[in-house]
Amino acid sequence: MNTSDFDYTLPSDRIAQTPVEPRDSSRLLVVHRASGRLEQRAFRDIVEYLQPGDLLVANDSRVIPARLHGHKTTGGQVEILLLRPAPDPEGSASETWECLVGGKGLRPGVQVIIDAQRARSALPGDFAKTGPSGVDGARSETGPSSGLETGPSGVDGARSETGPSMAERARSETGPSGSLETGPGGDLEAGLSGDVIVATIDAELPEGGRLVSFSQPLDEWLYDLGEMPLPPYIHTRLEDGERYQTVYSRIEGSAASSTAGLHFTPELLLELRARGVGLAFVTLHIGLDTFQPVKVERLEDHPMHSEWASLSAGVARQINETTLRGGRVIAVGTTAVRTLEWAATGAQGLDPYDVTACPWKRTAAFEGETNLFIRPGYRFRAVDALLTNFHLPRSTLLMLVSAFGGKELIDQAYQAAIDEGYRFYSFGDAMLIV
Repeated sequence: MNTSDFDYTLPSDRIAQTPVEPRDSSRLLVVHRASGRLEQRAFRDIVEYLQPGDLLVANDSRVIPARLHGHKTTGGQVEILLLRPAPDPEGSASETWECLVGGKGLRPGVQVIIDAQRARSALPGDFAKTGPSGVDGARSETGPSSGLETGPSGVDGARSETGPSMAERARSETGPSGSLETGPGGDLEAGLSGDVIVATIDAELPEGGRLVSFSQPLDEWLYDLGEMPLPPYIHTRLEDGERYQTVYSRIEGSAASSTAGLHFTPELLLELRARGVGLAFVTLHIGLDTFQPVKVERLEDHPMHSEWASLSAGVARQINETTLRGGRVIAVGTTAVRTLEWAATGAQGLDPYDVTACPWKRTAAFEGETNLFIRPGYRFRAVDALLTNFHLPRSTLLMLVSAFGGKELIDQAYQAAIDEGYRFYSFGDAMLIV
C-alpha cells in the first residue's frame, strides 16, 4: 500500500481544540469488524461492550512539561522541546536530552538561558504554528486508562502560573545592554549564579534535532519552568494541564498524551471493575514523532521512530491468563497496541512481519526500545479489540487502526464520523473496534 491511500479531507472545524466535560461525555463510534456495522453511542456506554473477564490494557505514561522558552546571549528567543533523555554510556541519570529547537543559529556550542517569562499553563508555543514535524491544522483541510492513582499534581495551571522567579534572577544578571555577562573564557555558566538554568547545544541530530545538556538536574526545575506540549494542531490555550493527562497516568516521560485514555473518569473505571473488567498498565513514552506524517510513498520505506516501552512480568501473566480464560484483551490506544504486539513478537525473538511466526505465549515481559510499524497486512497476536481516537491523515496511527479494523471498513467509519460531526484528534471523540 501507499501513503496516499491514507489521505482524507477533514474540515478544520472538526479538529477539537478543547476537551469536553465531563471526560466520558465524548461520543463513541463502535465499529463491528465481523458485520461492518457502525453504532453511535456516548463514551460512557462503553460498559455495554465490555464483558466480565475482559482486560483493558492502558498506557500509564505521563506527559512532562516538555516545552521550554529561553534566550541566547545575543537576546534571540529560543524554544526547546524535550523528546527523550540521551543514552548515558555509564547507565546513570543524564541531564542531556534529545530535543527539537526553534530559533536561529542554534549550532553546537551555543548556550541558552531558560526563562519563565511566559505563563506556564498549557498553551501552544512556536512549534504549534507549523508543528515540529510540519503538521498543522490547515493540512487536513486540503487532504494530501481500577489503579486510580493520579500521579504528581505539579502540572496544574495554578502552580505553572506562579512558578519561582528564576527568569527574573537571570535577567538581573544581564548587563545594561541586555547582553549576558560571562565568566572567564566566555563560559556563560561561570558568569551566572547557580540557580539560573543554562542549556547548551552539544550536537546536531538527524531530522533537525539537537542534543542539549542542562546545567542543573531537570527534576529540580522542570515543573516550574516548563509548559505542557500540546499537539501542533491545537491552537487554543488549555487552562488545566491535567486535562491533557489520563486519570491513571503516573510514570513521567511522554511528550504527548495517550489520548484514547483521556475519556475515562475514575467513576467509569470503578464501574468497569464492578462489572468484572480488569485493568492493566503498560508504559510507552510517546515522542512527538507520533504527529509526523509519513513522508515516503511506499510504506515499506518509512523509517519508524523508536520509543521506550515496558511491559512487566505481572502484566504479561495477567494478559496470558485472560486469554486462557476466554477473555478479550482490549488495548486503550495505539501506544498500548504497539507495546502489546511487541511483547508478542520482538520481545520473544520473532519477526513481527512474519505472518507465519507464532509466539510461544501471548505476551512476554520486556523493557526497552521498540520501533514496531503496524500497517495493513500485519497479523495481530495480542490485541482482540481497540479503543482509539480519530487520527491524522497519512499518519502511522491511522495505518495501525486500518490494519486492525480493515482498510475499507475504517475508511467508511472515518467518513461516517465526518458526516456526523464527530470531533477529531487528541481532544476529539473515540472509536471502539470490536
